[in-house]
Amino acid sequence: MKNVLVINCGSSSLKYQLINMENEEVLAKGLFERIAIPGSKLTHEPEGREKFKIEKDVKNHTEAIALVLEALTDKEHGVIKDASEIYAIGHRVVQGGVKYPESVVITDEVKKNIEKYSDLAPLHNPANLMGIEAVEKAMPGVPNVAAFDTSFGMSMPEKAYKYAIPNEYYENYHIRRYGFHGTSHMYVSQEAIKFAGLDKDTARVIVCHLGNGASISASVGGKCIDSSMGLTPLEGLIMGTRSGDIDPAIVQYICKKENKSVDEVLDILNKKSGVLGMSGGVSSDFRDIENAEADGNNLAKVALEAFRYRIIKYVGAYVAAMGGVDALCFTAGVGENDKITRQIVGNSLGFIGAKVDEEANNVRGKRTMISTPDSKVKIMLMPTNEELAIARDTYRLAKK
Repeated sequence: MKNVLVINCGSSSLKYQLINMENEEVLAKGLFERIAIPGSKLTHEPEGREKFKIEKDVKNHTEAIALVLEALTDKEHGVIKDASEIYAIGHRVVQGGVKYPESVVITDEVKKNIEKYSDLAPLHNPANLMGIEAVEKAMPGVPNVAAFDTSFGMSMPEKAYKYAIPNEYYENYHIRRYGFHGTSHMYVSQEAIKFAGLDKDTARVIVCHLGNGASISASVGGKCIDSSMGLTPLEGLIMGTRSGDIDPAIVQYICKKENKSVDEVLDILNKKSGVLGMSGGVSSDFRDIENAEADGNNLAKVALEAFRYRIIKYVGAYVAAMGGVDALCFTAGVGENDKITRQIVGNSLGFIGAKVDEEANNVRGKRTMISTPDSKVKIMLMPTNEELAIARDTYRLAKK
């Protein structure tokens, strides 16, 4: 029995995968939508078979988990005989504060801390905790492990994670750069070292996690030394709806000019900015922005140019910070599917001998080396697999 159930719980949704850790193959995956909202629906997809849907209103995450277990053990659509074949459950938790530099087995103390750090992730941690408690009720006695999205960034040195604000704000409230998409950055950076045959202790790797949410990390030997996202996922790159880096005084300026509250302006920066805002409202989907650019929309063109330019700036900064780079990786929705962005960013490192192979780069969603044989930097497309990363940690910790 080496099956690990990985759960990513939102306030009204629940994504899951059941993975056989003997061969790291996905047995089934699914999504429960509209939990505690009329029109609840579970879409369950057994590997190699047709997916099926269960439309049944549920009042809470406990009822949702019960239906997930029913789907996994269903005689026709299931992949296991009963819940006893699930060895452990891994939970994605967004914010672990400064306390958790790595995944941990969940205890009462861990749950209290997840709740405590909800101030830093008010939209995510409470939902993550609901998922944990729902599983504990449905499967008492089975080990639960929390994999924190912020753990990867805990290895950053003080010079990278501290903000230039009065130190008491760090001491009292732990205001610092945390970095997000951490599980993805950890997985991709470690897999890149193996894929490219680099030294596991000294390899300098830059990972570009590019999607509607986007971030860049720099790591040495698989340990993060810097990350573009900060206290929240708002900092860093231009994203689908998030502004990324701006002058903080812009918040005050808009508040005064538009007679808005700080919360209202932050909502704009999180949900109405990025390429959506820059394009004049065309879309937050990069495919739509590209289509608009092709149709002659100048705002869409500038939004794409700014998005790629910001990536290049961060990549260049991290090359300087590490004194060079051995591997540059592209992952997530845009990173895995947009060959133009990969080519532009990869070739921006031509000054240190990096070259993108145009033919090799003509690929989507497949682990591929896209640099030329004589490139001084290994450039690759590396699909992310956060669920597998969580499952590996869960299985390792549950065995102890």
